[in-house]
Parts: sequence; structure tokens; C-alpha cells
Amino acid sequence: MTRLLSHPAHSGIHRPARAGLVQPVAAVLTDRLDDVVVTEAAARIAVARRAPLLLVAVMPPHIARCGLGPASAPVRAVLARVLPRIGPRHVGYIPQVFHLPAGKSPRLAAARELLALAARHQAGDVVAARSGPSGLDAFALVEAAALRGGLHVHTVAPAAWAPPLLPSS
Repeated sequence: MTRLLSHPAHSGIHRPARAGLVQPVAAVLTDRLDDVVVTEAAARIAVARRAPLLLVAVMPPHIARCGLGPASAPVRAVLARVLPRIGPRHVGYIPQVFHLPAGKSPRLAAARELLALAARHQAGDVVAARSGPSGLDAFALVEAAALRGGLHVHTVAPAAWAPPLLPSS
């Protein structure tokens, strides 16, 4: 049996987890400050279930689809913000890319496609922020999941803003 939870390699870099019989917990990353809160909430669920994370990096439609995989620079930039937060939890992750549909599409089209991506990876839970790109906020995902059935969507409040600490002189 393959070990599902990744541990830091000797260089301190985490290895992606292998998908097995467990259901990963999907975290919707939209390249916003809320990504950290979303990932931490998804990691808490994943640790409790001993499951890997499915980190879904949402890319805007104007970024070319060809050659844009989980190892591309735009996706690595999105993942770089959240990987330090899940590292200490020793949870594995599966990077995935989701492209927003171009042009005018029905209101729930993007949410249905993202839920289909999560279902292809057998994710039972999806964690998303309340605010997000059109059609990928948690409320649209909840509505699409209710119509589709099967997936449970967790809503995460936006990250609280705190003023920067100034050094005392």
C-alpha cells in the first residue's frame, strides 16, 4: 500500500501525494488572500480524515491553456502562497489546474465544471471562499452541488485584515 500523506523531503520540499482509495479534500485557490484561509480549513478536514488535499488552482480564461499544467509558473505561484501553511501538517497534496470558461456562460457553468473536476478525483468535500471569481464563489458552488448532488461544499469566511505591525523605536 502506498503512503498517502507526504512528508518533507531532505531538501524541505514537499512531495505531491498519490491518489489512492481515500477521498481527497478539494481546496479552490483563486489567487487571492482568501486562499490561505481556504487551504488551512481544507487541511484541517484532510488531517482529520487522513486524506490528501486536492489543490485546484483557478486560472483566468486569458491565460493560454496549452502547456499550463500543475508544474507551470502561474500555477506554482498560486501554490507557493499556500504550501508553507500545509507543510507543518504533513498532509499530501495533489495539484490540479482549472480554467475559467471564456466568454459569457450560464451562471453556474464554471461551478458545475469545477465540481466535475473534483468528482473525477473522487473528492467528497470542496472548500471555497465566500468571495471569488464569477461563478466560483462558495455560494455558486453550494447551489451547483445541490443541483448536481454528491459533493459537500464548505464555505470559508474571508481572511480578517490586521494592520501591519510597526517596529517600536
